[in-house]
Amino acid sequence: MSDRPARRMPDIPPGLLDAVVTGTLLVTGVIMVFTYTDPGGIDYRDGDALGVAVVVAATAPLLLRRRYPVAVGLVTALMLLTFTVRDYAMPTAVAVILIAIYSAAGYARLTRSLMVLAAHTASSVAYALAASARHPEQSHYDAAALALNVVVLFGAWAFGRAVRNRRLYTAELEDRASRLERAREAEVRMAITEERSRIARELHDVVAHHVSVMTVQTAGARRSIPRDPDRSAEALLSVEATGRAALAEMRRVVGVLRTPDGTEGGERGERGERTDRTEEAALSPQPGLAELGDLVAHMRDAGLPVQVTVDGEADGVPLGVDLAAYRVIQEALTNTIKHAGPSSATVSVHYLPAELRIEIADDGYGVATELEGGRPGHGLLGMRERVALYGGSLLVGPRSGGGFTVLATIPYDSTAV
Repeated sequence: MSDRPARRMPDIPPGLLDAVVTGTLLVTGVIMVFTYTDPGGIDYRDGDALGVAVVVAATAPLLLRRRYPVAVGLVTALMLLTFTVRDYAMPTAVAVILIAIYSAAGYARLTRSLMVLAAHTASSVAYALAASARHPEQSHYDAAALALNVVVLFGAWAFGRAVRNRRLYTAELEDRASRLERAREAEVRMAITEERSRIARELHDVVAHHVSVMTVQTAGARRSIPRDPDRSAEALLSVEATGRAALAEMRRVVGVLRTPDGTEGGERGERGERTDRTEEAALSPQPGLAELGDLVAHMRDAGLPVQVTVDGEADGVPLGVDLAAYRVIQEALTNTIKHAGPSSATVSVHYLPAELRIEIADDGYGVATELEGGRPGHGLLGMRERVALYGGSLLVGPRSGGGFTVLATIPYDSTAV
């Protein structure tokens, strides 16, 4: 058996399909007006120009059956009534009637489609009665045959209604899925904007710290210039390095406040005022890896056993990178408590010469909540934003032996502190 996927049949444009079907019925109907011989021996009227005109008038409207289903149904019913008077041969009339009824049921409202069904039923009954009167020797037009014709007409109408209901149901599902997707995208954009505002506030505090250090160092250098120029020069070099670090963090503040469409973002209330959380964050000192012990103790109190491994020294790590690493660990451990179930976690911090590498892993069973449907949750969006701000990388996913892992690598310049 071949492993190749089955080829999907190309979609035929509705207009082309209608044109082919109508053209086939039209040509066949015109030919049979002149050539058809009934196997039961019924002697139909010889074909003439009027017969051709009736065939064309009854068949051609099917080209517009989707756009004007009721009008097409009524016109075809009226044209087919002429066979009651003229008795032309038109075997394609059955197909025309069924298509017209199906179209009205599939594309028109209930009452209008029933009107078309009633018109064709009346036309068929009238034709059968007239034909029975003209050809009493034939059994084609007895009561049983007439009842069967009515059942077939109703079946075509019921099939058209079923197709219409299915089409409307599918369209409703597609519209609902589209609205849910738009709502999800709006929610993600809102979450990203909120997280960027939070990051910007924290970086603002980092910049303020750098500027305060620069002020103190500059004042000390100014006072020591007359008696110790060498020491003053060292202080000014430190001021220069601190100023460069402050400028780098300031660029990040501006960058994180700028949304993808080029406008400035920020967390505001419904009328633009700062929210309570904004005020609270502005008054709180920003944490770092030095407070990792307090964070771990808090997680243990919440019921999550955590082991911490630190490799290397924190010398040379900028405050912004230190803050981003702390927030990543905090969010990862919070997700473990929320989603992993009964579990334990490990936190590894590796201080390398030009980058900071942190890994948070748990052995729980709740893996899919943050990545349900292949889409990241708000916690992962926040971690990605922080790591990407410093040109780092974030890898998240299930572990081979069970559980979940978050691995973040954040590069930094140890001279810009």
